[in-house]
This record gives sequence, structure tokens and C-alpha cells, in this order.
Amino acid sequence: MAKKTVFYLLLIASLVWLVSCRPTPTPAPPTPTTAPPAPPTAPTEAPTATPVPAPVVKTVIIGFTASQTGKLNVEATRQINGLTLWMEQVNAAGGISLPDGTVVQFEARFYDDESNKDRVQELYTKLISDDKAEFLISPYSSGLADAAAVIAEQYGKIMITTGAASDTTYQKGYQLVFQTYTPASRYLTGAFDLLAKLDPAAKKVAIIHETDKFSTDVVNAARAYGESKGYEIVLFEGYDSGATDFAPFINKIPPDVDAIMGGGHFADTSTFARQLYEKGVKAKFIALLVAPPEPKFAELGDAAFGIIGPSQWEPLARYSPESAQAAGLEWYGPTIEEFVSTYKAKFNEDPSYHSAGGYAAGLILQRAIEMAGSTETEKVKAALEGLDMLTFYGRIKFETRPEAHGLQIGHEMVYIQWQKDAQGNLVKQVVWPEEGKSAEAIYPIR
Repeated sequence: MAKKTVFYLLLIASLVWLVSCRPTPTPAPPTPTTAPPAPPTAPTEAPTATPVPAPVVKTVIIGFTASQTGKLNVEATRQINGLTLWMEQVNAAGGISLPDGTVVQFEARFYDDESNKDRVQELYTKLISDDKAEFLISPYSSGLADAAAVIAEQYGKIMITTGAASDTTYQKGYQLVFQTYTPASRYLTGAFDLLAKLDPAAKKVAIIHETDKFSTDVVNAARAYGESKGYEIVLFEGYDSGATDFAPFINKIPPDVDAIMGGGHFADTSTFARQLYEKGVKAKFIALLVAPPEPKFAELGDAAFGIIGPSQWEPLARYSPESAQAAGLEWYGPTIEEFVSTYKAKFNEDPSYHSAGGYAAGLILQRAIEMAGSTETEKVKAALEGLDMLTFYGRIKFETRPEAHGLQIGHEMVYIQWQKDAQGNLVKQVVWPEEGKSAEAIYPIR
């Protein structure tokens, strides 16, 4: 009995020991408390972009008159063609963007001045007062442009003159009139320089000219220049505008004359050239105003051969971005090739210098508005005064001295001569100045 009791006591002790030696289980990690689901949030709208205001388009009226009828019709039509092409192109390209976001586009207002000076001032007053023209382009011809300049200045409107070369308009104290053409005082001086190169012995020159303002300014300056170079002006006669019979003047030309210069506008100059040929005048050198550079002049046939004419511009001229860079000038606008191709595509004719002058007038105004960043008169005037650039038309720079304000001082003339190609067709060639010529001048012509 005692042995059994001891046995049970040892068994119980062993069990207690075994239980106490068993490893303690590692408590399970606490279960994370799951947060109650957040209440559904209303969908957030994407931020709305601030709307960009549409550009404000400002339509600027450009006013001018055009000789749709009358004796200046041919030249005036070409001039308006050029201006029209410029306006269509600048508008099609989106207009001119100003710093304030305004976009300037252009609209033309014009009337037929009938080549009549008496109508010009009335019509330019109407353009400003009734049509609200902000800028003006001159009519063709110095006389008509001079009449329009009075109105432009009186009403405080900038006018770009084109087809108007007279110097005297810019000697009247005007501050808002700016000239595109080379001045009349430099129109025929190069003809004397060319003659001197071709024949130093030639000294006798007859000058027969239209008595309008432009032609008179040209020949007075040419006569003074020629005499200063040792030439003898053996005849200096004027004929009325609209003249068609030049026999009384041709009969006065001495038989030993070396050169004939003069003319006026397209109709009279063309008739004068034809009658010189028909009467067999043997001058060795003939240089006439306005008509010879026009493609239509070739319709004279053999009477056109050899005739020289000063031109404000020719497609053969060598103005380019490269020549601008070489001269240290800004290049602006289309190249000569671009202007010629777009003009021919629109009007189905070659552009004359009158066409180029019309386009250039618009180009000048465009650049001035861009530089000014405004269409305000005083700001555009300041921009024009600071302009000095090379274009397809040539260099543009204005005199700023009060005694000749707005006179063109950058642009130079080129001289063309009608010659014949290998097939016997009449073609124009640039024969002066030396650095711009496309062919040698033919001398003597008869």
C-alpha cells in the first residue's frame, strides 16, 4: 500500500514537471481593426479652364481714288491692282496682330476721280468724313496726289503716296504724307549718266515734255543736271496734257541732235515715240518717261525698239534677302519672284512698276503698323519716320527733316531698254545702273 502511494506521488510530480516545461504558445498578432467605410464622396468636377477671349478684329478702312476713266487709266489700273493684291494677301494671312490682342484687317473704299484734279479733294474729304477712312493711299500722278495731300494733312490722316514722284509736295511742311516713288528730281538724271558712258562725245540733247506738274519737275531737274555735266540742251519745249499731234515739236528737233528725252504719261509718251519713228528721226539715244517700262509699250512694234525708260521697279532687278543682309538692312515682304507669280496668277498679265508701287504702298503701311503696335496716327507716323528696309520693290527710307518731310530717299531708279531676243521678239532689259543691268545698252538705236 505504501509502495503504491509513493508510485502515485511520483507520477503526479512527473506530470506537473512536464506541464511546466511545455513551451508557451506565441500569442496571435492582434487583428487590425477595420475602419468603417467612409461615406461615399460626391465626384469632383475637373477644374474649368479660363476661356481665352476671341481676338477682337478691327477693320481699318483704307481710302483712295483711282482713275478708272480718263487719260491716266492704264497706270492707275496697274497701281490699284498691286494694292488690291497686297490687301487680299494680308487679310488672307490673318491680318496684323497687335500687342493688345487686336487683329487688324483692311477694307478698301475708293471712287473714280476720272483723272480730274478738281474731283480729288472732294472725294478725299468724302472718304474721311463719310467712309471713315483711317489711312489714305494717293491717286496716281503727282498732280492728283498733291491735291489729295492737302486734305490728308488738313484732316490729320496719314497718306502713302504712290504713282507720284514730284518733289514739291514734300516741300510744303506736311508731316503725314510719305512717298513711295523715287522723287522726280532723280528720274532722268541717270539717262545722262548712261549716255555719257555710251558716247562721251554726245553733247546735244532735245527735251520735249508734257507740261503737267510731274513731267515739268522731272525735266527741270534733268536739264539742270545735264547742263552741269556739260550737255547742250538744244531744244526745251512743252506740250499740253492730252496732246496727240507732236509734229510741231518734232519738226523743231535739230538734225544733228544726239539724244531726245522727255515725254509725260503713258498715252502721250507712246504717241510721241510712235511719231518719232514714223517721221524717221535719227536720234542715237531716246529716253522717255512712264510709258516704256509698261508691257503694253511693246505694242508699238519697231517704234518701241531701242527706247529707254526710267522705271521705279523691274522684275529683273536684283533685290533679295541676301542683298538686304549684305547691305545691313531688314528684308521685308515677298521676294520678287513671289510677287510676280502671284500678280500674274490673279491678273493674267505681267506686273509693271505701277503695279509694284501699289503693292509697295500697302507693304509700307503694314510694316509701320506692326512696328507701332497700333493704328494710332502719331504712333504709325513715328514708325514710318524710323523705317529703313529692303523689299522686292527696293529700299524704303523717308526724309525726316521738316523742309522735305516724307520725301523718299532710299529708293533708286533703274533704266530699261526695249531690245529683241534671238527670235526677234521685243523684250525689256535693264541697262542701267551698271551693277543692276541685265544686258548692254544698244547704241546708237537708229
